[in-house]
Amino acid sequence: MLRTALFAASVAALALAACGANGQDEASSSATAGAPVETRPPNNPDQKPAHEGQTRAPSVSTTIAMQHAVVAEGLEHPWGLALLPDGQWLVTEKPGRMRVVSAQGRIGAPIGGLPAVAARGQGGLLDVILSPTFAQDRTIYWSYAQPRDGGNGTAVARGRLSDDLSRIENVQVVFQVKDTYDGDKHFGSSLVFGPDGKLYITIGERSDRPMRPTAQSLASHHGKVIRINADGSVPSDNPFVGREGALPEIWSYGHRNPQGIAVQRETGAVWSIEHGTRGGDELNLEKAGANYGWPGAAYGIEYSGDAIPGATTTQEGTVQPVYYWDPVIAPGGMVFYDGAMFSDWKGNALIGGLGGKHLVRLVLQDGRVVGEERLLTGLGERIRDVAVGPDGAVWVVTDEENGKLVRLARR
Repeated sequence: MLRTALFAASVAALALAACGANGQDEASSSATAGAPVETRPPNNPDQKPAHEGQTRAPSVSTTIAMQHAVVAEGLEHPWGLALLPDGQWLVTEKPGRMRVVSAQGRIGAPIGGLPAVAARGQGGLLDVILSPTFAQDRTIYWSYAQPRDGGNGTAVARGRLSDDLSRIENVQVVFQVKDTYDGDKHFGSSLVFGPDGKLYITIGERSDRPMRPTAQSLASHHGKVIRINADGSVPSDNPFVGREGALPEIWSYGHRNPQGIAVQRETGAVWSIEHGTRGGDELNLEKAGANYGWPGAAYGIEYSGDAIPGATTTQEGTVQPVYYWDPVIAPGGMVFYDGAMFSDWKGNALIGGLGGKHLVRLVLQDGRVVGEERLLTGLGERIRDVAVGPDGAVWVVTDEENGKLVRLARR
């Protein structure tokens, strides 16, 4: 049953030592960093980081007292979260529904006009974002597991959100992975428009052992970050345009299951985040044509406890992650903070932790992680997506049967 919970959650006074770094700038706070926030032993203690600060960054803390409030609940495995100009939220539910949720917690009826989804395992209705031209044409984009003969595949569609918020009109599929696979894991798929106006799409490699090598194949969309024009056409400056046997939509490759992608406003850089195995969740700075290594270069171990077959932590021709976690946080969505409420967070990455059941704040300086904080630890739920509201408050959705929309703000 859909329910509204008007700011009824616990208050968390999170007194930590604020680092206050602003994106690529020096820290502006006088507070000092502490021991790493991660205290559990790594799954593979023999693996060492490739550079200083690549994992287990010093803990940092926010000195401002904060509180979180459950604004709405009763959402079924919400996945994506997008802010509308009027302060309401578009929220996707993995079984195939999209709803409007008001800032006061009123949950609307399912929006009509969406295509069918393959709601199986990790598949279903996934991310949603507004077009940069939404104010003129009310266009939105969403990713989903597309049902097909013989299996499924990740697809992205766009359409017009009706004036009364009840329907999606003029639906058009703008991207779909080339290959069909009968599986239920590693669809990706997060969306962001870059400062170049291009749409970036994250795609998983479908998890199963026989599918892993597709992350290295330029003839497959699996295990890739995709870059397309808003209408689905291929930008002429994509790195593999014109290469024989390569799919022209590919921007980068060698990914496992990236489920977060975001633009850092101060630099214009595009960052992605992906799931590792037991250990090896990665934060990556996206570069055109780069190979991020999976499955040959990876941190962590198999879920079984065995070594990842044939993998080493470094491999010639591959790009190291800027940061990795072992044990994992199981990262969901990601956003770079650009609000006014928490001024010391400017340029910091906020990342949903599914397995960790917390919100991660990473302080970045000169392209490296110099501090980590874990927020909303008392919520006790899988945090799927994160966004920043008009006043600078942070909003998250939790991936639960009784999923929640939660607001984190100053107390």
